[in-house]
Amino acid sequence: MLGEYRITGSRAAEISASIERGVGEGALRPGQPLPPLRELAERLGVNPNTVAAAYRTLRERGVIETAGRRGSRVRSKPATTVRDLIRVEVPEGVRDLSEGNPDPALLPPLAGVLAAAAAQGDRDPVLYGSDPVAPELARPARAGLDADGVPDGPLAVTSGALDGIERVLAAHLRPGDAVAVEDPGWGSLLDLVPALGLRTRPVGVDDEGPLPDDVRRALASGARALVVTARAQNPTGAAVSEARARALRSVLAGHPGTVLIEDDHGHHIVDLPLHPLAGATPTWAFVRSAAKAYGPDLRLAVLTGDPVTLDRVRGRQRLGPGWVPLLLQRAVARLWAGGAVDPGAVAAAYGRRRDALIGALARRGIEAHGRSGMNVWVPVPDETGAVARLLHAGWAVAPGARFRSDAPPGIRITVSTLAADEAEPVAEAVAAALGPPAGAARTYV
Repeated sequence: MLGEYRITGSRAAEISASIERGVGEGALRPGQPLPPLRELAERLGVNPNTVAAAYRTLRERGVIETAGRRGSRVRSKPATTVRDLIRVEVPEGVRDLSEGNPDPALLPPLAGVLAAAAAQGDRDPVLYGSDPVAPELARPARAGLDADGVPDGPLAVTSGALDGIERVLAAHLRPGDAVAVEDPGWGSLLDLVPALGLRTRPVGVDDEGPLPDDVRRALASGARALVVTARAQNPTGAAVSEARARALRSVLAGHPGTVLIEDDHGHHIVDLPLHPLAGATPTWAFVRSAAKAYGPDLRLAVLTGDPVTLDRVRGRQRLGPGWVPLLLQRAVARLWAGGAVDPGAVAAAYGRRRDALIGALARRGIEAHGRSGMNVWVPVPDETGAVARLLHAGWAVAPGARFRSDAPPGIRITVSTLAADEAEPVAEAVAAALGPPAGAARTYV
C-alpha cells in the first residue's frame, strides 16, 4: 500500500510526524491510502487508540482525510504542499495571465522614498525600544480607516496581510479549531489554516461576497473564526456590498464569540466603497496591505482591531521579529503623502481591462466574474483540460485548484497587464477551450 515508505513510531506524535515527513518528502503521494488503524497498530506494536490519535492530529493539520469505510488517505492538497505549486509552467512565447501580479506600470517608483527614509534613519537611528509603528504612517492610516467607517482601535504593522491574519488566528485559536474561509478564496490562506493546525469550513462566494447562509452554517457547526475579503477578492473579484454587509452582520450577531478578520485586499486599487463588518463581534481585526497598489516587495500591512486582539498580536510580535522596519513604514508614509498612486486611475485601468474581457466572454456565451480588482474568474467544467488547451493556444491562466476546496472547477485570468487588443483573442481561446456552451448557466457557489 505504501510502497517503500515505512511508517515508524511508538507514540501518536511520533507516528503522525513520520507520516507527515513522508508527505513532505513526496514518499507518500496525494491521494495515497494509509493503512487501517488496527493494521498499522499491529505492525508498530502499539494500541489502536495511539494510531487513531495520530490520524486525528493529521486530519486536524489538513495532511490526511478520512472517508468512512474507505479509510484514510493523504489529502489531494495536503498542508505541506503549498497551492502556489499548483501552477502551469509557462514556456517561452506564451502570454502569462496566471500570476496575479499588479501591473508594474501602475506601481510607483521606490528609489526616492526609500532614500529619503534611509536618510531620516541616518539622522535619527531606530534603536531597540523605539515605537514599532511610525507616527507618520499611523496618522494617515488611522484617518483612512476612520473615513471608511472602520471602528477605532489600536494599530499594528505586520509583514503583509497574511502575516497579520496568521497573528490574529494564532492569538485566539488553538489546534483543531475551525475557521470559515471563502471558497473559492485566497490560496495562501487556504494553505495557512491547516498549517496552523486549524480546520477549514468553506463558505460559498458570489459577486457580493460570502453567502450569509453558508456563513451561518459554518458558524453553527463550530467555526470559531471567519475571514472575509472586503474588496477585490482573489480569485473572483467579489466585493462586499452594503446589502451583503447588513446580512453578514445579522449572522454574526447570532454568533458573538466569532473571531472576525477582514482583509481589504482592494485598498487603493478599487473604487467601490468599503462596507466594513469590523465591530460586528467583540473580537475583530481589519488589515490593509500596501502590496497591490505600491508593490509586492513592500511587505507591509496596517492592522487594527479590538484592544485585546491587538495587545496579543503586538506582544507576540515583540517576541519574534520585533517590528516591521521603520524604513519601510516611512517609505510607505511618503508614498501616501506624496500621492504616488492615484487610486481612482488605478481602479479605472483595472476596471477597463476586466470589463473588456468579461464583455468579450459574454458575447461568446461564457459566464465570468470580476466585480473589482485585477482578476476574472471563469467557471469551467474541466479545469485541467481548459488550462492545457489555453496553454497550447498561447495563453497561461491559473488553475482554479489553487483557490478552492469544495467549489466547482474554474480558472483565474489576471487582467492587470491585459492590452486593449488582447481581450477578444483571450475570450476566443477560452471559448475554444471550453467547447459549446452548456444549456444551464455555470455557477461558482
